[in-house]
Amino acid sequence: MKANYHTHTTRCGHAFGTDEQYIRAAVEQGFDELGMSDHVPWPYKSGFVHHGVRMPITQLDEYVQTMRTLKEKYAQKISLRIGFECEYFPEYMGWLADMKQEKQLDYLIFGCHYDTTDEGGFYFGNAASAKHLVRYVDSAIKGIETGMFAYMAHPDVFLRRYQRVDENVRAAARDISQACKAKNLPMEYNLHDRYRLGEANGNGYPNPEFFEIVFAEGAKVIIGLDAHEPQEIADPTQWNLAMEETARFGERRIDALAF
Repeated sequence: MKANYHTHTTRCGHAFGTDEQYIRAAVEQGFDELGMSDHVPWPYKSGFVHHGVRMPITQLDEYVQTMRTLKEKYAQKISLRIGFECEYFPEYMGWLADMKQEKQLDYLIFGCHYDTTDEGGFYFGNAASAKHLVRYVDSAIKGIETGMFAYMAHPDVFLRRYQRVDENVRAAARDISQACKAKNLPMEYNLHDRYRLGEANGNGYPNPEFFEIVFAEGAKVIIGLDAHEPQEIADPTQWNLAMEETARFGERRIDALAF
């Protein structure tokens, strides 16, 4: 199968294009399965809304219902899966498990973006010190160990600003890879930054040195477009390159999730 499970919508505030444009692009590129996984709208007790990052909680039902309608509409052309990209926010994990069951979602993916919550928590994409990496690894491993997620999205997100692969980075990569391997959780070879920036190194992912460690530790990988516009699906360049780059993982490259 040819499948992508990391696809956003305009509801998050930083993606572009209509829902159907993403689906039609996937059909045209020969995808068998497309997963919609916009950023989950956490039900913050304070009423906080992270504009430009995730949809407000008031859009959750509309998102799910729209995807169900599109799933039926395109059933003869592609298998559409409905999910969310989520962080590990300890206070809200019970709500997340209940919401997944109530809305009958197909899957959740783990994007470790913020420390504790994004109401005021540190954004791990701005990591600049060993202390930041320790916090990232701690949050990542706790999220991995919940067993709630289908895979870990962009596990090398902390290298967006921390632009040197030192022993702290290598230790973080080993720890996260070992935790994912222990849980049989694939690690995403994320293509969004490389599509956006045109390169793999410096402020972007996938980071080649990080994935050398993933490979050495025996963890599984899965390719994810992390599409924020339909063109990321329509343009096969990055997908084809990633297929070549991850071929050495052999059976440890997961091309489709089991449902």
